Amino acid sequence: MSWLGDPKGDGQPKLGFTYRILRRFSRSLMSVWFRELDVVDNENMPHDGGVMFIAWHPSGLIDPILLHASLPGRLSILAKHTLFKIPILGRLIRAGGALPIYRASDSDDVGKSRMKNSQMLQDVGREISNGGRLLLFPEGKTHTDSGVSKAKTGAARIILIALREAELQNKTPPRIVPVGLHYSNSQKFRERGAVILERPMELPEIPPTVEDSDGQKELDIAWARTVTESIEEELKRASLSKTSWEERRLIWQGRSVVYAERAIQSGNKITRPSFAESVIGARRLRAGWEYMSNHKPEEIAPLVEKSRLHFTELEEMGITPFDVAAKPKKPTILGYLIALTAWIWSAAWMLGLVTWSAVLGNVPPYQANYLTMWHFKKKGISQSIHGTMKIATAVIMFPIWWIFASLSITVLFLATSSPLFILLNKHWLLAYFTQISPLLMFFILLVWWPISGKMHMNLYSRLVRSWRSLKRWKNWRQNELDWDRLQKRQREIGGMLVGLGNSLVLPGDPEWQEPQTGDDDFKHVTLR
Repeated sequence: MSWLGDPKGDGQPKLGFTYRILRRFSRSLMSVWFRELDVVDNENMPHDGGVMFIAWHPSGLIDPILLHASLPGRLSILAKHTLFKIPILGRLIRAGGALPIYRASDSDDVGKSRMKNSQMLQDVGREISNGGRLLLFPEGKTHTDSGVSKAKTGAARIILIALREAELQNKTPPRIVPVGLHYSNSQKFRERGAVILERPMELPEIPPTVEDSDGQKELDIAWARTVTESIEEELKRASLSKTSWEERRLIWQGRSVVYAERAIQSGNKITRPSFAESVIGARRLRAGWEYMSNHKPEEIAPLVEKSRLHFTELEEMGITPFDVAAKPKKPTILGYLIALTAWIWSAAWMLGLVTWSAVLGNVPPYQANYLTMWHFKKKGISQSIHGTMKIATAVIMFPIWWIFASLSITVLFLATSSPLFILLNKHWLLAYFTQISPLLMFFILLVWWPISGKMHMNLYSRLVRSWRSLKRWKNWRQNELDWDRLQKRQREIGGMLVGLGNSLVLPGDPEWQEPQTGDDDFKHVTLR
């Protein structure tokens, strides 16, 4: 994928060398973790002034790492102050843009923590007023809920400070930009993700300055509460929030049925959309779903129930709505053979390129990481931090193993008492390998392990895609599955959803009017 470019201009905070290195590390990590990653709607990015990015927090450490990699400019992230006391880690996260936040629950002296936190909010507000960029998770915690948790007032308090400071210095007012985080499964390796930049929030006029300190405090608190409510609604809209994961799955599966039905009706070939296109389709379906549930529940209920039964049956059969929609009328043996050839071709290239280096350099730490996660799961760690723990242990285990493997092979090649050294010196050409500088060989090997691992991941992704295609062709040729009944029912559901969508003005339509800040999409859906 292509990452967004950094803003240019004299008013933009400079990106230090350490920050660039850490962001490059974040980008490399995320490009390996996800097999597909999109950053879209970057036209919503303000061109001048400070920015506060807000997002929901469903996936532990993955969320800030992904946004640190994706969002342009020097990004500041609030983190628990206790992390800054850890040797080395404290220096790294500070260089990476992290700022300490003092929570009352993290200290025995509540009053002192509140005072330090208040000072931190002032400092962050001033930084944003001077063109800085801040990433904030207003929920204040990571979670596994299907919807957004209650937002804290910290984001509103910071932006109020920043707006006042910008007004005093006659600078461009800073903006709040909601960010939608969407994952096919953030806790699994090589899944898909999308970062959607929403339009900046429209904020109410800041409270006037009064001489009475108590009166000023009341005005500020009332303003902060109003803005916090708007922030919570914006996060719900940006994240496609629902009350249960079952509803979210129904929306995503329904979106794929609509996509396939529109392709069939227009006579186009059914292909898989990008994940970013899927997010936009899910946003439209969610808006229509919510509108009909509020205004015409008697019409939407039968459709929801029929969809639920259909998707449940598909899951029990181990097939997807795409498999049903894309099935040809007569699956030929030629199509199966082409899919088999693609899989064999991918496997041959992977084995040919990966060879001993990818296996030796990446399989042992990968298996160690797998066993570590198995142990953590047995201990009952929260589902929301599975991905976090997987990344954290991998960041530790892989470099340690690469260093160990590089040292071992360097010694094996260059130590005069090594059997391999003696064997290589029996041939004049192979003997040149034993004359390489030990330091040079060590560093070449140290760099080669991650390169071979990344090559392996790309080839492995192609292998998995071709395997899924092969499995799909095998399922299509199975006579025991009643494909005609499944296709007929899915076409009925798709036709009903398309007809429903055509009767409504939904997000993305030419007539669509973006909702005001604090309003959800479904509140602005109208009948045609």
